[in-house]
Amino acid sequence: MKFVDEATIQVKAGKGGNGCVSFRREKFVAKGGPDGGNGGDGGNVYARASTRLYSLYDFRLKRIYEAPNGQGGMGSQCDGHKGEDLVIELPAGTQLYERTGEGEVLFADVSDPDKLVLLAAGGRGGKGNEHFKSSTMRAPRFAQQGEPGEEKTFRLELKILADAGLLGLPNAGKSTFLSRVSAARPKIAAYPFTTLTPNLGVLIDECDPDRRMVIADIPGLIEGAHTGQGLGDRFLRHVERTRFLVHILSVEDVDLESDNPWEGFDLINDELSRFDPELALRRQIEVVNKIDLRTPEELDAIKARAKADGRDIVFISAREQIGLEELVERMWKLRDELDFNDPLVHYQDEVVVDEEFPDIEVIWTRE
Repeated sequence: MKFVDEATIQVKAGKGGNGCVSFRREKFVAKGGPDGGNGGDGGNVYARASTRLYSLYDFRLKRIYEAPNGQGGMGSQCDGHKGEDLVIELPAGTQLYERTGEGEVLFADVSDPDKLVLLAAGGRGGKGNEHFKSSTMRAPRFAQQGEPGEEKTFRLELKILADAGLLGLPNAGKSTFLSRVSAARPKIAAYPFTTLTPNLGVLIDECDPDRRMVIADIPGLIEGAHTGQGLGDRFLRHVERTRFLVHILSVEDVDLESDNPWEGFDLINDELSRFDPELALRRQIEVVNKIDLRTPEELDAIKARAKADGRDIVFISAREQIGLEELVERMWKLRDELDFNDPLVHYQDEVVVDEEFPDIEVIWTRE
């Protein structure tokens, strides 16, 4: 299955049914009068969040969604049936931008599975000739036409709903950490850019199975990510909603000989600030991974430097499962303290050709 986080669709609500021109015809009733029924309203188009969908790939295959028209009115004062409403299920966390002649407008944020969002209203059904009879017009020979339904074009943008977002430079060990604390099995290898698409893992409390934490692992970021280098701007959107960020740096990128051994942290934070200042203000847990690659003496020196620089860093080895308990404990604490953040709004100035990520298995797992 392909992971797709952007698509464009057209929605068309149903047309209202036409009113009916009819006159009562019965034995011994010479002039029964008008009895044309009203047309049914056209079907509406709604959107609803689904926690079972994790990609917009289906909306690349089918781009037009139409609700049924209302049924026309009938004689004997019988009204036509309303067109059936069409409900489009979208992955939770999808933003809809309506495209108009003047650009884009944020139309809705589809995140609540219990809430329906009206995308396009169906047209009203026309009135039958029975509706127009009066003391001065005893036999109207006309009826009202049904109104057309609304037609709209939307750009869909998926922003994953997760409690925590993992970010860092390429090959920092984010996917290895995710695989150790959840049942997610992302691709892991000893080279940069192994992760090409966002992965999701679910951490479940051992004491309370109903208490869960969703973790989003996005591909490694590089300098210039905020401008789209390495598709960084496409990936950063998936940590916008998170309660907090887990910033992972490989111990291989910590150089005590340099003036700033934490340059890897600062580089990513600078990219966050350039992408959107609000994102840079999110609470972070700073983590140094792969400590098994350093001797105890070297690790002590790194910890001493972190303390001297006033940085509260958690030191772990995801591969050897060292220090994971402390990190997970901090994550649970922030998860309980903080609420989800509102997604950031980024308008698209011009229509771009749809892009797709490579074939991947979209992972949503539990222990």
